[in-house]
Amino acid sequence: MAKDYVQNLLGENERILLVTRQHWFVLFSNIALEILLIILIALGVTAAIPFYPAAVAGYVLVLVPLLGMVRDLLIWSNREYIVTNRRVVQISGVFDKNVVDSSLEKVNDVKMSQSFLGRMFDYGDIEILTASELGINLFRRIGEPIKFKTAMLNAKEELGYGEMGVRPQAEEDIPTLIAKLDNLRKQEIISEAEFQKKKAELLAKM
Repeated sequence: MAKDYVQNLLGENERILLVTRQHWFVLFSNIALEILLIILIALGVTAAIPFYPAAVAGYVLVLVPLLGMVRDLLIWSNREYIVTNRRVVQISGVFDKNVVDSSLEKVNDVKMSQSFLGRMFDYGDIEILTASELGINLFRRIGEPIKFKTAMLNAKEELGYGEMGVRPQAEEDIPTLIAKLDNLRKQEIISEAEFQKKKAELLAKM
């Protein structure tokens, strides 16, 4: 169901490049106390089996941390960070979904920070600086942060078609793009060498 929900969010010709979640450390830190409580209650129930009312009360009591653990598992599994060839998508919520998009065209910078443990166990924080109203998106302790950042940068470069920021939409647009590059050359925004290089790349795609 979660996969179908993500697919429904995609636009035409949009494809998923990478999906990750918060590291399992985050999940474990949330459910560690609940696991401990379940173990302690289970031991108490075992000891109280000869005393039937106490054992029944123990079985009822164990539902509290058990339900809490199921809730934390659902929250963790439904919080996804997705890189597509057009944008970065953050999805959260089990029943009510919250979706935050950052268009790759508006991404100005991507910062990654990893602690010593983060480098050992492959998790870290990704901070995305955008030109949108949101300004900054911070993804805390996500798994595979280096792969996530690399996927973002590669997709942004492909979307922007290199440093020139020119993206061919179709083969028939290539002459128009060459004309635009020529105007940039005439305005001395790009050099003759840059113009010739980009022109050759465009012509190779025809």
